[in-house]
Amino acid sequence: MSTTDWTSGSKAPGQYADVNGIELYYETHGAGRPLVLLHGGLGSGEMFGPILPTLADRHQVVTVDLQGHGRTADIDRPIDVRLMADDIAALIDHLALGAPDVVGYSLGGGVALQTAVRHPARIRRLVAVSANIRKDAIYPEMLAQQGQVNASAVEFMRNTPMYELYQRVAPRPEAFPRLLDKIGESMAKDFDFTEDVRGLQVPTLIVAGDADMAPPSHYAEVFTLLGGGLRDGGWMGEGRPEGGHALAIQPGLTHYDIVGSPLLAAATLAFLDQEG
Repeated sequence: MSTTDWTSGSKAPGQYADVNGIELYYETHGAGRPLVLLHGGLGSGEMFGPILPTLADRHQVVTVDLQGHGRTADIDRPIDVRLMADDIAALIDHLALGAPDVVGYSLGGGVALQTAVRHPARIRRLVAVSANIRKDAIYPEMLAQQGQVNASAVEFMRNTPMYELYQRVAPRPEAFPRLLDKIGESMAKDFDFTEDVRGLQVPTLIVAGDADMAPPSHYAEVFTLLGGGLRDGGWMGEGRPEGGHALAIQPGLTHYDIVGSPLLAAATLAFLDQEG
């Protein structure tokens, strides 16, 4: 992903929704069945810029800036995917979206999964992109890098698209060091959402790059928790997992460029446009 892919600025007017004690920033693009997009850590809805036109051509797309990210100011609580999932459920109600499709990437993928776990009636279909459900699935070298995320990393971050975007759009640009501290604190905690994901009733597409932050086997493991990968699918698909779940390991992509890839857009639309 280049430094200009998702830092050029949005052309759609955004709005704020007062939900759960936080002023969530969101934008609406296109028309059709509602689709909520949730970005990755230290980003914003603009992360989806390269594929947004493709998605908005067939859906009413709502991009959201999560707690402390982008144009949404932080509040006095931890960065926690479960708390942010409750924000998204409240936003869906606030906007009267019914049961939209939800697509989340990385941190946003964790939020999307937890929204489906905690509020299944509020989601029609779910796409979880590069979302890890166990901390020990992440490569050791990546865990070491995550352990260095704190306020002291600001100088290192100054030439990154994450820092440039935050300085341009955040309501309090000076709060970036505090966001790094809170993200670092969040990543330092152990987590295992295996039992949360097992038997998830919302039809779910698990997506990852073939060179993602965890090995492809981890995302296949998540698919197995959903009943996938246990038998031959059959000539008529009769052996596919119940619930409509699917897995897509995308070739030639990493954790960092998958979010803007046409392959992600194609897989997402193919899955979301299925009936049910």
